[in-house]
Amino acid sequence: MDKFFIFLQYVMPKHALSRLVGWLAAKPRGIVTRTFINWFADKYRVNMDEAAEPDTSKYASFNDFFTRALKDGARPIVADDKVLAHPVDGAVSQCGPIESGRIFQAKGHDFTAQELLGGDSRDSDVYNNGQFATIYLSPRDYHRIHMPIKGTLRKMTYVPGDLFSVNPLTAQNVPRLFARNERVVAIFDTEIGPMAMVLVGATIVASIETVWAGTVTPPAGKQVFSWDYDQLAEPIVLDKGEEMGRFKLGSTVVLLFGENAIESFAEGVEPQAPTVMGTPFAHIANGDVEQNVEQDAEQTEQ
Repeated sequence: MDKFFIFLQYVMPKHALSRLVGWLAAKPRGIVTRTFINWFADKYRVNMDEAAEPDTSKYASFNDFFTRALKDGARPIVADDKVLAHPVDGAVSQCGPIESGRIFQAKGHDFTAQELLGGDSRDSDVYNNGQFATIYLSPRDYHRIHMPIKGTLRKMTYVPGDLFSVNPLTAQNVPRLFARNERVVAIFDTEIGPMAMVLVGATIVASIETVWAGTVTPPAGKQVFSWDYDQLAEPIVLDKGEEMGRFKLGSTVVLLFGENAIESFAEGVEPQAPTVMGTPFAHIANGDVEQNVEQDAEQTEQ
């Protein structure tokens, strides 16, 4: 069955199917919508007690339910300035060092930071010898993405691609999975240097949004396209814990940090470990932060 599932991933019309599901999920369909939401919440054991609106009948569309907000205080943000916060609810797929510009995916598979970020070496070189974390969001998870640290948006890149499923099975069997799926890359300047947050699409993921640009995809593009934000009169600054984007149906977030930015990941952050947005994610390195930022800026210019 596993081999058959992987075979289907290559042959089924994933873009067309995902856009159809997205269209249906956005439509208010009364009792049909409510019935499906109730079925989904029950099947995936969604905790509606923590939702700002716990009554499933109040959601006009499945998308409204899926991107539901949480109650105030449901996800306290770790206050320690030397600790990064988990950006999402989900599970760690992989985390660790970026070695020779390459990111580990699963046994026998990896990909380069350069291809993940859209092909521009000026964006990717600053993460050589840095750290990465890949976090998978399951259907039952809260699907808004938040900032692990305060950051100023410098660049956003849309990268067209496929829409393979991103579950553990495909990660183990589809080469370069996260670097071949459609994705949105957001690069921030932070006190520990540049940080890339990559929102990866997948089968049935009908939309990727950011708080500053709204819906980035769909429609799907055919070329890499970037938006520069570093010359804005009023920079886009997002605080630690603030929402930066969301998925309409789940997927994966890949985070990249430069060399000497992270001293270590927090206790319990390891492959297959669950994540809770706002809880400790990683410890900032004790080195000279300002010097690290200056070095990263120089590499970017070069």
